[in-house]
Amino acid sequence: MDGELQQILQNGTDEEKQLLALAVQAIKQKRERNSAYISGFMGLKGRFVEDDVYEFRVPVTPFTLNRAGIVHGGITATLADSTIGSLINQRLPEGYKGAVTVELKVNYLKQGLGKELISRARLVHMGSTLATATCEITNEKNKLIAFTTGTFYMIRK
Repeated sequence: MDGELQQILQNGTDEEKQLLALAVQAIKQKRERNSAYISGFMGLKGRFVEDDVYEFRVPVTPFTLNRAGIVHGGITATLADSTIGSLINQRLPEGYKGAVTVELKVNYLKQGLGKELISRARLVHMGSTLATATCEITNEKNKLIAFTTGTFYMIRK
């Protein structure tokens, strides 16, 4: 395997080298924050932009594209799921240890084209067992690419 990595580093395409850099980013993020590898590959770093609105900004990279050069629908769904999940997990009341997806509905509205995807999740309801939120994904030109709703099960300690 070391020989293959050296071969890619020395003679690989820019795209192949970028994918290796994303793999290193994913490993570092897993070690530093114990996040999922997919979060590192996508470069997920979130923030609250309003009290109950959480945002991720994700660069469009070769990892995120399908064969047609459009952001893969699974990546779009993963981004929405991750944004909603991050919002809900950061808003969990005392006595809960996490929340997991029980339902996710994605409406794909436009092709995932651009340099960056921006996902914003907004909390709709938080009960004692279930939490629901919406998520809009746009590109840097504010074109709405997907609208998502998600429900998460809140796990008690």
